[in-house]
Amino acid sequence: MKAVTWQGKRDVRVEDVPGPRIEEPTDAVIRVTSTGLCGSDLHLYEVLTPFMTPGDILGHEAMGIVEEAGPEVPDLRPGDRVVVPFQIACGHCFMCDTGLPTQCETTQVTGEGMGAALFGYTRLYGAVPGGQAEYLRVPQAQFGPIKVPEGPPDDRFVYLSDVLPTAWQAVEYAAVPPGGTLAVLGLGPIGDMACRIARARGAERVFGVDLVPERLARAQRRGVETYDLRAFDDEKALVHAIREVTGGRGPDAVIDAVGTEAHGSAAARLAQTATAMMPRKLSGPLAERFSIDRLGALHMAIDLVRRGGTISLSGVYGGMADPMPMLTLFDKQIQLRMGQANVRRWSDQIIPYLTDEDPLGVDDFATHRLPLAEAPHAYEMFQRKQDGAVKILMRP
Repeated sequence: MKAVTWQGKRDVRVEDVPGPRIEEPTDAVIRVTSTGLCGSDLHLYEVLTPFMTPGDILGHEAMGIVEEAGPEVPDLRPGDRVVVPFQIACGHCFMCDTGLPTQCETTQVTGEGMGAALFGYTRLYGAVPGGQAEYLRVPQAQFGPIKVPEGPPDDRFVYLSDVLPTAWQAVEYAAVPPGGTLAVLGLGPIGDMACRIARARGAERVFGVDLVPERLARAQRRGVETYDLRAFDDEKALVHAIREVTGGRGPDAVIDAVGTEAHGSAAARLAQTATAMMPRKLSGPLAERFSIDRLGALHMAIDLVRRGGTISLSGVYGGMADPMPMLTLFDKQIQLRMGQANVRRWSDQIIPYLTDEDPLGVDDFATHRLPLAEAPHAYEMFQRKQDGAVKILMRP
């Protein structure tokens, strides 16, 4: 089958690889009909190369048609249309029972000290072949896949794999009070969708911050009060501007939807780049013990949020040696919540929004739809923020 494989920094290729098969009684195999390119995939393309192996199959946002299901997958039949959550979880361990499938005790990658296995996402998360392929083996299929109805196009449902639950959890963790205010830093797919969900759930004012004109315009069209980082002398000036329109306090909550590749942070970027260029035998251990993030967005969130407010992190961070302004966090009594999205915890709450009325705008959320064969171009375009690329879907 054809699949998108990682071969090195900024080097992905569409190659012929062996097709998947049932390996465990709880497996299923699906024929992929749509697969997304995620901002997290760009971390593999650029920053997290020490944890990748040439030939790894990428992608964690897939949906398709069930081809085969193992004997311990009672609720799936060939022909069922399903969305596959990006994490792999059993649904019956202590962590899954408490609504934390990202910490599933059945699939935890204990050898790396990490949580539940993820599709297409480094050896730290199990090096499980991903969904940017013609076919996908789905472990723990007795719990993970979300059955969706026939009829509407894939765009209606494919974001249940990651974008929708990640943005939903970001808003949930932000705990915006009724009629409250929220700032979202980063208007890529997750930040954009978080703005939409926050407004649909009753936030009175939502402020969106970015520096890409197309992303700002896109959010503004949906009622978000946008701030272009480039229009201010520095980040302090932007923070002051938002405080001025929130009674001098700052918003009740801030979502950091940027993560480790924030704008600025030149020293951290240099360290990330140097590590990615080292031989893998050296770069892996070095990155695990001494890696740092570019914390510009997080530091802005800490400065911006009102005293006693909440910061919700949905952007991916991976540093182990990050300097944190603990004095400010403590003094401002900031609440901080974060983590990978617990997809199945939120999916039943999200599905009622996926109607013909389309209140979240999922039907036209994708800016680009490309064949899988053009994946290298898609990665480059998305990484360079070219041609207004905000969300790319690929079709095998």
